[in-house]
Amino acid sequence: MASALAQRLASSSRSAISKNAFKNASQTLSRPRQPCVAFSTARRVFQEGAAKPAGNTTPAPAPQSIPENISSSWDATASNPTSSDGATDWSRSYHGLSTQAFPAEVSDILMAPVNPADVEITPDGLIYLPEIKYRRIMNKAFGPGGWGLAPRSETSVGPKLVSREYALVCNGRLVSIARGEQDYFDPSGIPTATEGCKSNALMRCCKDLGIASELWDPRFIREFKAKECVEVFAEHLPTKRKKKLWRRKDQPKFGFPYQE
Repeated sequence: MASALAQRLASSSRSAISKNAFKNASQTLSRPRQPCVAFSTARRVFQEGAAKPAGNTTPAPAPQSIPENISSSWDATASNPTSSDGATDWSRSYHGLSTQAFPAEVSDILMAPVNPADVEITPDGLIYLPEIKYRRIMNKAFGPGGWGLAPRSETSVGPKLVSREYALVCNGRLVSIARGEQDYFDPSGIPTATEGCKSNALMRCCKDLGIASELWDPRFIREFKAKECVEVFAEHLPTKRKKKLWRRKDQPKFGFPYQE
């Protein structure tokens, strides 16, 4: 009996709970919905932006045009830098380069045919003009003091090589730029190599003036070696090795450590 009473009470409770849940759900569904605040704000901003007339939009910045005449870093004002005392700084200046040709009498001296008696040849067959010959030609063309070599860089000293860049200046005008180099075998020989480096730069600069230009002409080289030079077998006495060496025909035979 008690069990049947408990079952009826439980059934009544479930029925009451179900009725209350249904009532609450109906009230919730019948209540008017509130729009999302974030969505409403975004929609309002979009509508306001779309309503603006096209003329009120801010135009994009126009691309800047590039000037047609861009001044080069090497111009009339920068080509002749000066030092603190007002003199031309030849370590940076290009003053006078290719402004005008030298007078005819100077050009005749510079471009005169090389004298075969002045040309030397190394044992390995390279012909050259001694550096003192270049200096004599320059002195004859411009006069002592009318030309000079101006350093354009610091001296670079490697393990076995010294090099430095020089500018050849004639009558106050830049003529040519070249880097000279010279080998050395002992640190005590660096001062001598530095002087040889300067002479090597002079030889290279003088090519632009036409001095001894035949020395770079393959036809002249072949003809000179055939007419003025001879290739001989010589023995290196310390090692007893033989090799071919070149010398001028009017020079004596090789001496120690070689023997023809």
